[in-house]
Amino acid sequence: MTSLVWFRNDLRLHDHQPMDEALRAGKPIVPLYCFDPRQFGQTCFGFAKTGAYRAQFLLESVADLRRSLQALGSDLVVRVGKPEAIIPELVKAHGVEAVYWHEEVTREEVQVEQAVEARLGSLGCKAEVYWGATLYHPDNLPFALPRLPEVFTQFRKKVEQHSTVDGVLPTAVKLPPLPPVEPGPLPTLADFGLEPPRADPRAVLTFAGGETAGLARLHHYVWEADCLKTYKQTRNGMVGANYSAKLSAWLALGCLSPRRIYETVQAYEAERLRNESTYWLIFELLWRDYFRFVCAKHGDRVFYPSGLRGLQIEWKQDWERFDAWRNGTTGFPLVDANMRELACSGFMSNRGRQNVASFLTKNLGIDWRMGAEWFESLLIDYDVCSNYGNWNYTAGVGNDARGFRYFNIPKQARDYDPDGLYVKHWLPELEAVPAAKVHEPWKLQPVEQKRFGVTLGVDYPRPIVNLQKSVQANEKIYLAAREIRRPAKFR
Repeated sequence: MTSLVWFRNDLRLHDHQPMDEALRAGKPIVPLYCFDPRQFGQTCFGFAKTGAYRAQFLLESVADLRRSLQALGSDLVVRVGKPEAIIPELVKAHGVEAVYWHEEVTREEVQVEQAVEARLGSLGCKAEVYWGATLYHPDNLPFALPRLPEVFTQFRKKVEQHSTVDGVLPTAVKLPPLPPVEPGPLPTLADFGLEPPRADPRAVLTFAGGETAGLARLHHYVWEADCLKTYKQTRNGMVGANYSAKLSAWLALGCLSPRRIYETVQAYEAERLRNESTYWLIFELLWRDYFRFVCAKHGDRVFYPSGLRGLQIEWKQDWERFDAWRNGTTGFPLVDANMRELACSGFMSNRGRQNVASFLTKNLGIDWRMGAEWFESLLIDYDVCSNYGNWNYTAGVGNDARGFRYFNIPKQARDYDPDGLYVKHWLPELEAVPAAKVHEPWKLQPVEQKRFGVTLGVDYPRPIVNLQKSVQANEKIYLAAREIRRPAKFR
């Protein structure tokens, strides 16, 4: 008899319970990764569901997992197709007794799991399913998931007081040889109709997919560059590789376990320094946990236009303005620079994400789901729970949202890019504009435009909205929204 380990968003060998449990069963193991064609289709608004940056990172991560398995005496079986079709075929062909995997919590992933489980049940094969995406295991929370607090601060305080983090599971040092099954080739970007993304030298970091690169980045940031000690002070930066840890891409695909990061922070605190910055990295992991638990509690509501709060807001679907937003041609340098960075690299800082999301929803009044799907398509570190949870929050429809709150774009620019280094990095047409004027180029007089070599409406666009008037208009729409009362849903 044989065991099968189905890798999903957990492309690592460290701290991997399905692999650990399969090894304990003492049977030959078939490690499997399925490239599901549905993940390379289109979003509801017509964007590529998995764009080239994320697809390349995924392919690199799967290739790295295969190399790691080969180094331990096994291999990775790779297939392109629906898991609910491929897994039962392997079960029948190779006498698989049990299939092991990490569970997910959102609609599309859960539907696939349920289809796989149904097929396995009909074949008399066991499904061994584990939780492995969060720092805190649901069993260690001081409340059942249906009673998850609706406010993050309440969640954090209770968890920090009453919960413990489980230890990191050991990494296998040797694996049983792969049973006689054809491993299969790795697909290419072209197989999914994608062109290789161009490497932009302006990007903050070269994100190489896989556990090997993820562990190397963690080690470099914490130990070699010694940046953890100032994380809280620098995390809102936008230029350079080390203003933040930038572990999110490896976390999103499970190349890094959050418990491994926690363990590394603990070691750093014991050996070098413990301060507010070392705590703050764990604080950010708690936010990530919270969004996943929220999705587990509330199900599909995170995807509704009314969000977790159930607010029936009259969102616009203005494609002309949306295109200006996604192409970085709104006339507001902070917004435009961030959107061009995303388009050119598949990444954007957390501060940038908050600002561009606020601008789309609070200044343009555009359906937040369009922004969420655009992020889904482009972001290397796309994580369904964090992405949609954050968009709910910024749009004011999340369970922890605090009414109509918005980001004052010029003030944010002055606070977080006072010298204009970031906007000039991504908007070379504004390079000659002085720092004091670069964040509000619409105020430049004709003589100044000539002096600085930028003509508004030609070299750089005029603003597509009046910031203050647009906020006031969208606040009226927001305040007029009717709240839909729904019972909490738990799956």
